[in-house]
This record gives sequence, structure tokens and C-alpha cells, in this order.
Amino acid sequence: MQEISKGANVSLTALSEDAGAVVVSLGWTSATGAGDADVSVLLLDENGKIRSENDFYFYNHPAAADGSVQLLGKTPTSNGDEDRISVDLTAVPEDVARIVVAASQYGGARFGDLDDLRMTVADRSGEPLVGYSIEDAGVETAFIFGELYRRGEEWKFRAVGQGYETGLAGLATDFGIEVLEDAEPTTGTEPTAAPEAASAAVPAPPTEEGGASDSAPAPEATTAATVTATPSATVPAQTRGRAPRTTKKKVTLPKVARKSLAENDSWRTARLFPVPSLKSDKEREVRATSVLLSVMAEVPELGRRLTAGFGAPAGRMQTFTEVPLPHGDTPRRPDGVIRVERAGKLWTALVETKTHGNPLKDEQVQQYMDIAARRGYEAVITLSNDVALDGSPVVDVKIDGRRKHKVSLWHLSWAEVAHQAQMLIRHEGVGNAAHAWLLHELLEYLQHENSGCHGFQNMGPAWVPVRKGIEDETISPDDGRAVDVVESWERLIRQVCLRLGGELGQKALPVQRTRRDSDPRARRVAAASALCADGRLSAELRIDGTSSVIAVTADLRTGKVRTSVDVPAPEGSYPLAMVKRLLRALAEAPADLHVQSLVEGGNGPRGTLERLRPEPGDLLPKDGAAPTGFRLSLIKGMGSTRGNTESGFIRGVDAAVDRFYHGVVAHLGAVETRGGRRG
Repeated sequence: MQEISKGANVSLTALSEDAGAVVVSLGWTSATGAGDADVSVLLLDENGKIRSENDFYFYNHPAAADGSVQLLGKTPTSNGDEDRISVDLTAVPEDVARIVVAASQYGGARFGDLDDLRMTVADRSGEPLVGYSIEDAGVETAFIFGELYRRGEEWKFRAVGQGYETGLAGLATDFGIEVLEDAEPTTGTEPTAAPEAASAAVPAPPTEEGGASDSAPAPEATTAATVTATPSATVPAQTRGRAPRTTKKKVTLPKVARKSLAENDSWRTARLFPVPSLKSDKEREVRATSVLLSVMAEVPELGRRLTAGFGAPAGRMQTFTEVPLPHGDTPRRPDGVIRVERAGKLWTALVETKTHGNPLKDEQVQQYMDIAARRGYEAVITLSNDVALDGSPVVDVKIDGRRKHKVSLWHLSWAEVAHQAQMLIRHEGVGNAAHAWLLHELLEYLQHENSGCHGFQNMGPAWVPVRKGIEDETISPDDGRAVDVVESWERLIRQVCLRLGGELGQKALPVQRTRRDSDPRARRVAAASALCADGRLSAELRIDGTSSVIAVTADLRTGKVRTSVDVPAPEGSYPLAMVKRLLRALAEAPADLHVQSLVEGGNGPRGTLERLRPEPGDLLPKDGAAPTGFRLSLIKGMGSTRGNTESGFIRGVDAAVDRFYHGVVAHLGAVETRGGRRG
């Protein structure tokens, strides 16, 4: 990969023969784990202005109708977060001269608070071509990272690095976007119809209330209306986080199901994809592959969402199952084939599927990689219950560097497929009611206990001996099995984030408090050493649109899972008043919630919510010191099995996070939260 400096440019065509479609990545890290930014893309004409409001892509207008631009969303990396954007340069209209890639922050946040600001461009196969790091970020609230621009018949990349102290509003104005300033900013969550104007409105920052409205769901599929959002520069801080998101008119399913016409609960609803008869692993794999690939082909939004990050263009998709392909004396039958056609060009991928916790086989995937290379396929996609981690391959294959044709190996988990389907049908919407119904049926299938598509379910063979070694205090820090357990723990936390994010309609991501250039293996070795020393597995996760960082700690010696979050004390408030305000916000929280006051240099009094409600003053330090904040914690017993039963460890951790979010974090309301320290 070629590194360039600010202001430099390079030809993408000169770097790769496969640069007709690229994936642009913006990444950053944060020392506190709370830093974040929103990506936006602008298509500009020869005059450096947008042609219409449809040339502005952001979190609520994430994809172009022609497939030229698609925001793929955030993905966790070994050291932070990364936003990815798919750009099909062959589909970009002729009158578009430049594609600007930017990011912005809200609520007083500055880019100088983030570390490792970086932009990379990869070709269709996923091969990184060029990278650019921003070293001089300071008080800016918006940044243009770089731009793709035409020069004759080729596309080039320029590292821009231009910052704006006026935020997204200032950046947008430079490119011909009219900023609509409301005298009274919207503070509720009800959508307001947008005026018919040719100019685009600058979106308000994403908030937890900014998803699909829950009020008065219609019996049939509902349609979300376009809204006008006010620019963050003119919205008061106390109401800025409550502005609704903007969105195109799309069909979503109501969250409240219609009343059933069945006579009793024993009647089963007819399903498009029945599963009760599935008994063998082979039946599960064949059915799951056919169901998913058929829905991907019929629902363009899902097909693009699942393949765009792998280099597939936005075009006509066809899918096939059990396709015989020559391989020596014995033909091979991959579980599926995906073919996408756009502008006369064909993108193809082989699909290998596993269900019911069955592992992918290195030798089998290697054969498909060899077949793909010989037959000109662009990718091999593996699909299983396992969750892929950055820097940790799911299967071990060898790439023959002598082959001119490159084949990319990608992995999807069933949990990620379910997450994307839920995001579309519950929060973002699809093109029509039939597509929404198909996604709903797919999700029902994936979540059925007989489908075998349940995501990460097993902590692996090292789990039992490591846990026993910790209980007996016989395990040593150099035991390689402890590293395997840490890696499985990371996969579990990633899956918990996928499930929670799909339910909330917000991105939920693991927090990594290490620099982007650190070695994932070294980080896991350090975590394994800490596990052997104190018997604890720890992680943090952040929900997009909030400043909350939920800390999760599994204590293998006590068999308890602790979930916690820190709430800062409001400035200028009397201690007793702030305690009462906190307890009022937690009126619906579980009675066994532990609340502890935090003071400078240590911890203050603590107690359960049940005990503190009648005596809130017991939470104040006896020496009169003012609390700096409060730590809220729930403690739950965890399962002892590998995770294949209701009492299993994996289900226990997932249930603990779910209970803590819905029982505690969701009730904090206006109480601003900050990162919870591990305890």
C-alpha cells in the first residue's frame, strides 16, 4: 500500500487493474472509547457544487439509487472503529467530477480528541492501494479526509485534510448545500414533513431517539416521511441530541404485531420458510443457503448490504445453489454462487455455508479458493455461526502469489446477516412492502431453534480446561489456551453488539483502548495474562448516538457477570439534589441495581436501589465530599456450560447485557452517561 501526505495525489488505475470499484475506509481511535464521527459523501460537478440534494450521502441517505455510492457503516477493528464506503466508479454519472469524503462531530466534540485519523482506499478485491493519515487535527468539528476525482478516463485520489471549525454546516455550505436554520429546533421524535426544495438539509446528529418512530404503528407496513433537520451549529446543546433523523420514504414493518386471529396459542402461523422438519446438518445447510441467497437476489437492499463490502457492484444479482464445478477428477459443489451484473461486467463469488456450530474446514475452503482463481471468480464467501475478528482468520488458507487473478476470502456470520435484516425491516426501511415481508420471514427463519443459524455458540475446546485451571489456580500465564479463550470472548462481545444494535437500530461496537497500529495477537496475549492472574474477562461496548460505555466483566472464579456504566455528576448541582434526580431517573430500574458514588481519588458509599430509594442521603460521603459521579452495576450469575443450553455462559452474558441496557441505561433519559470503568 502506498502512503501519501496531505495534498498529494495518485492514480488508482496505476495502482491496481481492479480499481473500477473501490472501498474507502475512514478510521480513528479514542483514548476514552467515547469518540466517534459521522461519515458523509458529496458528489460534485465541474464547478465544485452538488447537482441536487441527492448528491449528499450520510447516515439517513446511505446509498445512491444507481449503486454508485453506498455507506456500509461502522465495523470494529483490532484497535478502534472504521467506517467503510463502497464506490462503484464505473457507475458514477459522467457529470460528476469529484467525490468528496468527509466526517463530522457534534456536541462540542473535536477531531483533536481522536487519535489515528486515517483514510485508506482498497480495490474491488479488498487489496489496500493508498493510505493517508491526518496528523494535525485540533479544534475542527468537520474534516474532508480526501477526494476521488476524474482525469480523462482515469480516477485519482487526493489527500485533502481540510478541517472546519463550523462543523458539517460550514462544510456543506461550501459545496452548495443550503443550510436550513429553524427558529425553534425540534425537540421531539415525531417526524415533520420536509418542504419540497432543491437544496439538501444538513442532518442533525444521530441520537437514540432518532430511529423509526414507535408512536401509533399502522396495522399494515408503515412509511417513514422525509423530515427537515436543523444544523448542529444553530441548535442549543440541550436539545441538539433530540432532533429526528432524516430519511427517504421507505417501507418498514411496525414494531407491534397485529392481533392474531388464531383460536389459541397452539396454532402456528404459516411461514414462507418452514423449519420444524429439519433434522440433519446437511438439510440445515442446504435450506439456509437457499433461503438466504434467494432473499438476497429478490431484496436488492439486503443483497447490496451483504456484498458491497466484498467488492460487489450494485447491479442485477442472481444466486444459485449446489453448483457443480470441475476440480481434477472429482467435481466440487460449493453451497452457493452469487453473480452480479453491472454495465456488462460480471462479479462472481463462491459461497461455503456451515450451520449448527459446525466449523469451516480449511482444506475445503482452500479447494474453493483454487477453483475460484482458475475460473476467474472474484471472491469466496464463507458463512457460519463463527464471528470474524480483525486480525484473526476464521480459516487458514494459502494464496498463490504467482496467480495473476486475485481471489478475496471473506466471512459472514449468521448473526451479522440477522443484524442487517433487522436493521432494514425495523429501522431503515426497504423499497416496498413485499421486500419488507420477505426480510421478516428470513429473520423468523434465522431465529428459529431448528435453523442452526444462531451465531456464535461455543467458547471452544479451551474453555473448560481454562475455567477449571482458574478455579483451581493452576493455570499459568504462558498457557496458549488462555489466548484462545480471550479470542472467543472477543467474538462473543462482537455478537452481543450485533444483536443489541439490530434491536435498537443503532450501531453498537466494542471499545478498544489501544492504538490502531498495535498487534492484535500481543493485545490478546496481555489479556490472557490478566485472565490467568485475576480470573476475569473484561470488555466495553458503546452504542452509537450516546456517550454511554457499558463495561462487562465475567468473573470466572465467582461465576458472576457484572455490567456497569458511570454517570457523571451534573456541574453546579447540590449533592443531595443530584442523588434524588438520579434515583428518579431509575424509577423503573431493577431493585437489585448497585449504585456507588464516585469521589476524587476513590469510591464513596454504595447500596442497592431498593435500600437507597427511601434514604437517598446514604449515597453521599460522610466527610461531606461532593460526588464526581455514580457507578451503576448489575450482577448476574453466569452459566457454566459452553453455551449450547439456556444456562450457558454465552447466553448468560448476552442476557446480562440485554437486562442492563433495557433495565438501566434506557431509563437514564436526560442523565448524560460516560464511560464505565471496569470493575
